[in-house]
Amino acid sequence: MRLADGDVWHGPADRAAAVGLVRHAADLGVTLFDTADSYALGANEEIFGEALGGRDDVVVVSKAGVVRPGPSMEEWVPLGRPEYLKQQAELSLRRLRLERLPVYLLHRIDSQVPLEDQVGALKELQDAGKIGHIGLSMVTVDQIEKASQVADIAVVQNQYNLSARNDGAVIDHCESRGITYMPFFPIAVGELAKPGGVLAEIAAEVGATPAQVSLAWLLYRSPVIAPIPGTTSVEHLAENVAAGSIELTDEQLLRLVEG
Repeated sequence: MRLADGDVWHGPADRAAAVGLVRHAADLGVTLFDTADSYALGANEEIFGEALGGRDDVVVVSKAGVVRPGPSMEEWVPLGRPEYLKQQAELSLRRLRLERLPVYLLHRIDSQVPLEDQVGALKELQDAGKIGHIGLSMVTVDQIEKASQVADIAVVQNQYNLSARNDGAVIDHCESRGITYMPFFPIAVGELAKPGGVLAEIAAEVGATPAQVSLAWLLYRSPVIAPIPGTTSVEHLAENVAAGSIELTDEQLLRLVEG
């Protein structure tokens, strides 16, 4: 979503730069990319399609189930009608230039539609060969279990980072079931991330940035975690990628958790 460069309604002002950034990420070895039909009303998916179309060494995760009635960041309305989800999957295939969506998520559960019908629509697409793996976003353990009665759930995407660690039960559940957990907004913010705080101290100790330590901590948290940090710059991209090589001691991990 960060590729929209602050405008999640119209998309990036410099489309060529956004396409180049995605290609550069793939060239650096990034193999997992995340987008959605609602990010800039499909323009985000088109960027990934142009940048990565035809490559078989990457996985693009997309989502459907939220509509954008206006440009405000607060205007995200769940819409999980089966016919709508199927339509959006077809549009995602077209924009991403794919014959099959490797991973497709229900972006939000629509409380006005039975969960079985929403996941069932994705299962029908999977059975037709248009979806590889099915996932969910912003869900609880109970919702994952209920959805799993309809289809195999391969991915869960919830908010989680050092500053917002209230999703531990979901992560533990995913780990026990072999479900990939993709935390969005993975960089710590707030009190923990303040200058001179424990995050900054540990970053200085390991010769990294606080953002890099935030990402490294997630990788230590569970083997099923795959963070999806966003960026609009080549420099920030390189910083994010380098976080994967940071080593933290048990003592440092404990200090981070205790904050």
